[in-house]
Amino acid sequence: MTPALKLLKGKPHRTLEYAHDPRAPAYGEEAAQALGLEPARVFKTLVCQLEGSSARQPLVVAVVPVTGTLNLKALARACHARKAALAPHEAAERATGYVVGGISPLGQKKRLPLWVDDSAEGVEEMFISGGRRGLEIGLAPALLCELGNGQFAPLARED
Repeated sequence: MTPALKLLKGKPHRTLEYAHDPRAPAYGEEAAQALGLEPARVFKTLVCQLEGSSARQPLVVAVVPVTGTLNLKALARACHARKAALAPHEAAERATGYVVGGISPLGQKKRLPLWVDDSAEGVEEMFISGGRRGLEIGLAPALLCELGNGQFAPLARED
């Protein structure tokens, strides 16, 4: 049981598993295809570094649909930072306790500020990584924000 699933114990959610292919170029898109999910409802978790922020924590988590790309300028604006960039894999893994491709926005070793793309507000159920490759969690976007102390913001641009 992953830390994300432990955090969800007793809360409405569902878990979905699939056989992860290590050759898959994109984890979220692989999950959508393997599980037959609508890609716009499958979200990827990205750990980012902020520069010029008044926040003491330079790392934040952005959750965006796999059908889009994180707009780093929009994330920086939401966080009141000068600039945002993707964090190096090692820093993301060290801060979250998860491996890249299986980073969940929930149950992280170090609780990072959470930002969720506002497109999630329009869906009843969204899918996020469950804390390991091949494990997805379906839950209400409001529950994700409640448990992760997250906020909605326009973060993604369509690919």
